[in-house]
Amino acid sequence: MTGEFLLEHEPVIRLSAFFGIFAIMAAVELIAPRRTLTVSKGLRWFSNLSIVALNTVLGRLILPMAPVAFAYLCAEKGWGLFNLTDWPGWLELVVAVILMDFAIWLQHVMVHAIPMLWRLHRMHHADLDYDVTTGARFHPIEIILSLGIKLCVIALLGASPVAVLAFEVLLNATAMFNHSNVRLPLGLDAVLRLLVVTPDMHRVHHSAIPRECNSNFGFNLPWWDRLFGTYIAQPELGHEGMTIGLDMFREERDERLDQMLIQPFRQAKGEYAINRRDWD
Repeated sequence: MTGEFLLEHEPVIRLSAFFGIFAIMAAVELIAPRRTLTVSKGLRWFSNLSIVALNTVLGRLILPMAPVAFAYLCAEKGWGLFNLTDWPGWLELVVAVILMDFAIWLQHVMVHAIPMLWRLHRMHHADLDYDVTTGARFHPIEIILSLGIKLCVIALLGASPVAVLAFEVLLNATAMFNHSNVRLPLGLDAVLRLLVVTPDMHRVHHSAIPRECNSNFGFNLPWWDRLFGTYIAQPELGHEGMTIGLDMFREERDERLDQMLIQPFRQAKGEYAINRRDWD
C-alpha cells in the first residue's frame, strides 16, 4: 500500500472493518446467543452506539492526527525503534503489532489500578448486558486519553503506517468478537483462546465479582494475562449464572446516554480498582 493510498483511505478501511465485523457478530448473536439479555436492547444499543459516534467526532476534533498519519510523521522525523534500525518488513509488522498489543494490555491494567482512571473506565463495565456493542462502549475522556497514549507508543516504536493500520483493524475486529454474546463450542473456544481472546474468556472480565473483574485484561492477544498471572479460565458462577456489570449503576436508567456520560462524576469509585486487593 502506498502512503498516499493509506492516508486517503484509512478512515474507510477502519470503518468498513468495524461495521463489517459488527454486522457479522450481531447476526451470530441472534442465531447462537450465550446468555439471555436482561435490559432493553433498543435502549442499550442507542446509548452504546451513540457513544461510538461521539467518540469518533471528538477524537478527530481534539486529536485530528490519526495514528496512521502520525506513523508517517514519525517515519519522516526518524522517531522510534523501527525507524532507527533496519528490520525485514514482515518481521517489523509482526513485532510492532505484538508490542502495541502489549501496550494496550498495560493501559487496560492501568485504568483498573488508578482510581481516577477507573472512574472513567467503569462506564465500560457498567453495561448490564454483554454483547457486541459493549466492545465500543468507552467514555469519551478515556478514548482521548487512550488515543494520546497510542500516539506515544507509535512514536517510541516507530511503527510503520501499515503496522499501525493493521493493529487498528485487528483491535477493532477482536473487540467486536470477544465482547459478543456468542455461544462457541467449548472445544473451539479452548483452541481459539490460545491465539486470541474469545468471548467466554473476556466475559469473565465483566463479572460483578471484583477478583474476576480484575482478570483477563487482554482485548486481542491472550498471552499477557497468562504470563503475568491475571488469567481466570471461567467465572465462578458460570457464564449463564454470572452477574454482568458492577455493584453500582444497576438501574435501567443508568443505561441512558446522559447518565453514562456523567458516571465518572457520580458516587464513590467503588471496590473494583485493582489496587484494592482485599479479597481472598
